[in-house]
Amino acid sequence: MATGTVDPSAPKDVQGSSASPREADTSPSNVHGKEKQMVAAVRPPQQRHLNPFVITERPEEKQLGVSTRTLTVNDFALLKTLGTGTFARVWLARLKDEIQQRNKVYALKILRKADVIKLKQVEHVRNERKTLSAVAGHPFITTLIASFSDDQSLYMLLDYCPGGEIFSYLRRARRFNENTARFYAAEITLTIEFLHDVEGIVYRDLKPENILLDADGHIRLVDFGFAKQVHDRETYTLCGTPEYLAPEVIHNSGHGLAVDWWALGILIYEFLVGQPPFWDQNPMRIYEQIVEGRIRFPQNVSPAAQNIISLLCKTSPTERLGYISGGSARVKSHPFFSDIQWDDLFYRRVKGPIIPRVDHPADTGNFEEYPDPDVRSQNIYTDDLRKKYEALFSDF
Repeated sequence: MATGTVDPSAPKDVQGSSASPREADTSPSNVHGKEKQMVAAVRPPQQRHLNPFVITERPEEKQLGVSTRTLTVNDFALLKTLGTGTFARVWLARLKDEIQQRNKVYALKILRKADVIKLKQVEHVRNERKTLSAVAGHPFITTLIASFSDDQSLYMLLDYCPGGEIFSYLRRARRFNENTARFYAAEITLTIEFLHDVEGIVYRDLKPENILLDADGHIRLVDFGFAKQVHDRETYTLCGTPEYLAPEVIHNSGHGLAVDWWALGILIYEFLVGQPPFWDQNPMRIYEQIVEGRIRFPQNVSPAAQNIISLLCKTSPTERLGYISGGSARVKSHPFFSDIQWDDLFYRRVKGPIIPRVDHPADTGNFEEYPDPDVRSQNIYTDDLRKKYEALFSDF
């Protein structure tokens, strides 16, 4: 049942309860206080998983992924930068009212509106918020707790994964053994299955840098900027990381859900070998290798692993495992995954093979150090930009 089939009777973990209408106090100060109480009451990630029925059929029970007009960045103490991008910075943050409870921390993603517009990322940012709101509560996807905005910036409040990127563990180990690769590939398979079969969402940015580990060694997929709801339609936007692009993306012939299964094959290969199968200093040469589609396997890669990678990396999407008849069930029944108990995995009844060193919930030792932002070089969200674009940010 793990993700594709929705079972109303499966175990549920529903947060909180709604007050009756006559008990509600909607004065601005009280609403603000209740918003902060809601955020502060969010339980640790390992206690907050919702089954697909709650995620998709009863979203009002999640109390997650909401857009709020009362939270502000001034409600939070920004403690340390966890990551940066071309138009966003992610901070470890704590509610100022909870300053004595040092274990209650969050990841606060701050996106400056002017930068988002300048880099033509408005639609990607809107898609990310929409997608994360829809899937909030899935055990292997970063949880959007709330979103909000102010005059200059957009904010997404996410749960904090103290384990850091799986990329760093892979580089340290050079390559994973097959049991480790299989475990994390299986969790990613469940995540892709859910995104495709339940939400009709193509992720389009699978790579080790976008996979975090929580304190129990389970994955959290992050960075949904390229995610898009397509169902069975095709899209034509060229996006993703060169080494992980599917041939149909390079051909610009239209692509859909099948590109995520291609990327899973590339990821399993990188887990087992230590580098992607297609690589070159010149991106154009990478594209040529991908279109050719010839994968060379070292001797240490087992026949079952070679087979599933080859089936996932068929150059024609109509022949690709995961997209052909049988869909994700065919992937899960492949001999490479024969030892996986899928329901136990989805409900996190087993610990991950890599347990990060986390001394306390606010530990940032598994993340790199980043310099403070240079406020002098920041673009300004002018009145002209506001008149043209502000309505597009109304979801935050």
